[in-house]
Amino acid sequence: MSPVTRSLQATTPAEVRAVERRRESLPNGVWGVALLIATEATLFGLVLGSYWYLRFRARGWPPAGIEHPKVLLPLVLVAALVATSVPLLFAVRAARDGRPGAARALLVLALLVQAGYLAGQMLLFFDDLDSFSPRASAYGSVYFGMLGLHHAHVAVGILLEVGILARLARGLTAYRVTGLRAIAWYWYFVNALAVLIVLTQVSPSL
Repeated sequence: MSPVTRSLQATTPAEVRAVERRRESLPNGVWGVALLIATEATLFGLVLGSYWYLRFRARGWPPAGIEHPKVLLPLVLVAALVATSVPLLFAVRAARDGRPGAARALLVLALLVQAGYLAGQMLLFFDDLDSFSPRASAYGSVYFGMLGLHHAHVAVGILLEVGILARLARGLTAYRVTGLRAIAWYWYFVNALAVLIVLTQVSPSL
């Protein structure tokens, strides 16, 4: 049995595995992300509430002269994004089991799909900007504001994954496992939120 009993001392895969097996509560880093998720959920609740409030009070949604949003591509993209929850889940398990190579590979897989999602959504975003302005109507304002905020959260998640990948490349420690768990929680939230955002985005066309 490993003599290491504290996460601060776990600096090898075997020690990380031993500490993680003895852990009885969530690490502080994960609790911190849970609090962040709660505040971000409130923010997006307000944004989505504003969208639906404006929609139900508008005579036309979107206003005349603005095409209804595309449906197929956003739904395909969000399905791919949600699917990245699976490799993230197994990446965390691999890290907790002391298998840094598998954790890195799974994380790279998720990262590539998430980057593809962001690229596809940004193409749609700029295409919409060419068609109508966020300053021209309440629809444009809330539409671009909602999507821009969502895309920013996806970009932050991608940067966090790049950062943890760089750290995992230098070896596996208990603190890096905690960081990976916290980032995975963040992504579970972003993925769930993406479903609500995209369904709201395409709702005028459904």
